[in-house]
Amino acid sequence: MQYQQLGNTGIFVSRLCFGAMTFGGVGTIFEAIGGLAQPDVDQLVGDSLDGINFFDTANIYSAGESEVMLARR
Repeated sequence: MQYQQLGNTGIFVSRLCFGAMTFGGVGTIFEAIGGLAQPDVDQLVGDSLDGINFFDTANIYSAGESEVMLARR
């Protein structure tokens, strides 16, 4: 995995970013683009932690549920 310094912070993040927009969203518009359940989230995030340390989240994704699901992992 390649890492890039984030601005002048001294923090290095993976060049690949893991997007969490598809987590959760049952019964919302986000279900159409993902709707992943917690076991699927756990597997995907667990597999990615071998090199990825940059996760894209937003409280708009599944009305904040995607962030909650990511934090559970």
